[in-house]
This record gives sequence, structure tokens and C-alpha cells, in this order.
Amino acid sequence: MYFMALALDYDGTLSINGKVSEETILALTKLKASGRRLILVTGRQIEELKKIFERLDLFDRVVAENGALIYTPQSQAQQLLAEPPPPEFIEKLKACGVTPIMIGNVIVSTHEPQEITVLKVIREMNLELNIIFNKGAVMILPSSVNKATGLTAVLKELGLSMHNVVGIGDAENDHSFLRAVGLGVAVANASAAVKQSAALTTMNPSSLGVAEIIKQLLENEYEFFSKVQHKIPIGTDRDNILVELAPADRVLIAGNSGIGKSTLATVLTEKMVLKSFQFCIFDPEGDYEKLENSFSVGEAKIAPSVEQVIDLLKDPSHSIVVNTLGIDLNERPAFFVNISTKLINLKASTGRPHWIIIDEAHHLMPAAQQSLTVSLIQEGTILITVHPEAIEPDALKVLNVIILMGPQAPAIMEKVSKIIGEALPNVEIPIPNDDELLVWQRTPISAIKIVKAYKPLQQHKRHTRKYATGNLDDELCFYFRGPNNALYLKAQNLMIFLQIAEGVDDATWMYHLRRSDYSHWFQIHIKDDILSKETAIIERDKTFTAAESRELISNLIKRLYTAPASLAD
Repeated sequence: MYFMALALDYDGTLSINGKVSEETILALTKLKASGRRLILVTGRQIEELKKIFERLDLFDRVVAENGALIYTPQSQAQQLLAEPPPPEFIEKLKACGVTPIMIGNVIVSTHEPQEITVLKVIREMNLELNIIFNKGAVMILPSSVNKATGLTAVLKELGLSMHNVVGIGDAENDHSFLRAVGLGVAVANASAAVKQSAALTTMNPSSLGVAEIIKQLLENEYEFFSKVQHKIPIGTDRDNILVELAPADRVLIAGNSGIGKSTLATVLTEKMVLKSFQFCIFDPEGDYEKLENSFSVGEAKIAPSVEQVIDLLKDPSHSIVVNTLGIDLNERPAFFVNISTKLINLKASTGRPHWIIIDEAHHLMPAAQQSLTVSLIQEGTILITVHPEAIEPDALKVLNVIILMGPQAPAIMEKVSKIIGEALPNVEIPIPNDDELLVWQRTPISAIKIVKAYKPLQQHKRHTRKYATGNLDDELCFYFRGPNNALYLKAQNLMIFLQIAEGVDDATWMYHLRRSDYSHWFQIHIKDDILSKETAIIERDKTFTAAESRELISNLIKRLYTAPASLAD
């Protein structure tokens, strides 16, 4: 269940001429029984609303006075979200002949064409007040108050996000909250401007339109996913058309090591933050521990706490990086299954986290898990991997967006298509440039396009831990072979490189030094220009002995990469 709440305007939307049909009451009751929340969002004052609508008990909250007041029907508690205008303002309106004047807890209202006089008084008194129109009504409120701000306050109380709300309205004062929710709906009798700004329009007017949307939500809310208003932009295609990810997408990002997959993930998190989506990243290598706008749980020697992760995610404003460096490699899949089960439960009750990003997915979700892996891939899941073939094939089949990077992208795409048993579109598969992505959109229509990816605003933290202490793939390791391939000593990371370098014989060390093998490895596989360039200077200086060059390169690595305490001792 993605849409966790329904937010409704009252006049002209839920009601017809101030009345709500029994059919609509029954529909509201069914929606409530599904576990969803009901929120009424109205410009009316709460006392008059109580007199004309007897079923406020169906609603978890009422946002009244156009966003200025929250009312809880179950407890009858009221909460003001703003200060009322000064009494002198009311007196001045009366003195200027404004009539009628309706005074609420915060709101002051009248009718057109009194707005001209009202605006004059506001300017003369230098007040921070706004005029909001609604079908001939003129509502005066503090400048920071509207239906969207009131709904935001309610959702914070309920632990929900705007993205998981369907909003329905019909008039001018509904624009703010209809644009803010995940799916904004205009009833058939709505104004032309509201219909234009809403994601969809009902076939039926007012309360019948509400019942229509409720029926669709209960029968198949997935029909609405193509209409969600807020998506994650990843870049533009070669026709300069925006390409986006929707909250219902299941995504694979694949490519060779060091090609920029985690940089793309950083871009996506930045876009998520801008759109107020909540994300949770599984970080097996400490690559995201300094990611902006997120909390990091777990460290190199401290395993992340499942309870802390879930507690933090209960607040919609918190996004989390789960650092699994403190968990043994063989134990990570079991940890991932455990925490994923709790994340799925959280998502079932709140719709969040909206996005789950799993880096090095072939480690956390190995093919050996089989059916377990498939069940863990929910809507809004992004798998990142060097080895898509190491993931259970049935898991790959549920992914609907495949994003590939680097010169090997076409070959990887063909490999994925064979694994899932689905033919690619009958087109030539292009090779993406360095700043481009090869995107295969599998549904609703299979299509392949080249997308120029956005760049991150923050400087992405390089794979420092990975290169310092992690285990690189075999083809990326450094091999001390020496003259005539007499040795075969593998360095899976920089710390092991230092250990082997310290003990290897001078002839082997100098053999690789004179061939510039060290600077080449640092450049091509460690992806460190500074380390490579400074090492190259040492390699070119023929005056250095084996001991001197060994010490210089060792100190250089230690300066650029902080070794863990266990290796530094």
C-alpha cells in the first residue's frame, strides 16, 4: 500500500450543497477500514462544520480555517497553527464598511468585491496577511498559512509524508495542497484552473467523484502510479527530454568498478531530498558515510543497530545510510534480510522509506537466497552492482528500469536480457559516453535510450575505505610477479599492498617500479590521480634505492588513506 491517506476538501468536493451522500459515507468507511487515514481540509470554521456534517468522526484530523487550525474529532482537541490578526484590523474593516465579516480563531472572511477594501486596510496597517479566494469568498489569513501548510502539520503528527497522500479538491484555495500531495485529483465540477494543475480529473462530480477515487484506491491503487506528481529526475535524453524515476520503479544500476555508479546514487539522493522523498542506503564499503542530508548508522568496527535505523526512519524527514563495514562479509546477507523485513513492515504502515538503495547488491542479496531476494525488492528499490549475474534471476525479472554505465553497457544489457529471458527492443544498442547512461525502460513499453546524467552538487566521497581495506575484484588487484613471473602475490587493497611491499625482495620491487606499474595501478584501478602522479615522480627518479622509493610510496599512501587502527598499530 503506497497511498496511506486521503485528504479532501469539503464544499463542492466531499459535499454537494453542504450535504454528503450515503454512498460517499459508505466509501469513506471502507477506505478507513483499509487502514488508510482520512483528513478533511476545508476553509470552513470548525463550529459551523460540526453543525452541517455529522460524520467528522470518520476523519483522523480536520484542517479547518484554510490551514490555520487542526481539529481532532476523537478528542475534540483544537490546535492553532497561527496567530489571529490584531483586533484593530477587524475594527478598521468595520469602519471602512466591509460587510459581512466572519471571524474565526485565526481566519477572517468576507465576500467579493470587498477584497479591494481589505487589501487597502492591510497595506495601511503594514500587516503580513494574505487574501485567498474561494468561490466568491474572501479569506484573510497570515501570509504563511494555506491548506498545504495545515496538511503538512497534520501529516507530521501522523508520521506520514505528502508523497503518500491522495488529495481531492475543486476550487482556488485547493491549489496549494493538491500540488503538494503525491497525487492531486480534481473532481469533475472543479474549476478549469484546478483541473489543469491536478494530475487527473474524476469522471463524476463532487462526492460521486470522491467515491470513484476511493473505489480505485481500494481495488488497484497501482493504476495511479503513472500519475504521481513527484518523480526523481536522472537526466535528459538526446532529444533533451527529461527522464525520471517514479516511486513505484524497481531499478538496477550496473557497470564496471569505478565507472561512477555510486556517484549516480549520490545524484539520486540529492534529487530525493529536493523532492522530500525519504531514502535508506545500504552501504557495504563506507562510501556514503559523509553523504549530505542523511544520518549514518554503523561504523568500520561497529555494526549498525536495526532498532536505531527503524526509529530514525519513523520520522519522514530522516534519511539513513546503513554502514555495514562492521559486519563480517558472510553475515551481511542475514543482516540484510532481518532489517529488510522490518523496513517492509514500516513501508506497509507508512509508505516509507520511499526509496531503498542497495549498493554492492550482489553481496547483500546473493543468488543463494533465491525467493527471499525477490520478496525484498519492493517498489522504490534501487540495486547497484558490478555483477548483475550474481543476483538471483527471478529478482532481476521484477526490475522495470535497467541503468547501465560505461563502454561495456551494451554487452551487460544483452547479458541481463538473457538472464531474465526477455528480448531487447529491435534497435541498435548505442554505447554511452562517459557522462551518459544506457537506460532500458522495460515497462509499460520496452524502450532503450541514452541519458545524459546530472552531476552531483556535493563532492561524492570516493571509495577510500574500499581501496584502503576492502577486497577488490581479482581483475582489479595488484600482482607482485617480479622478473620472469617468479612470484604471484596478490594485493586486494592498499593496506595489503603496503604489507607485501614491505616484505618483497628488492629485485621484485624495483622491477615493478621501473615499469611504472605502481602509478598505473593507482591511476587505472584505484582511480586516484594525486596518488598516481606523485608515485610517477618517484618512479622516474633513478637515484632512489629500493628502500628509499619503497618508503616514499608507503608514506604517500598513508598520508592519502587513513589505515584502520588494527593495521596501523
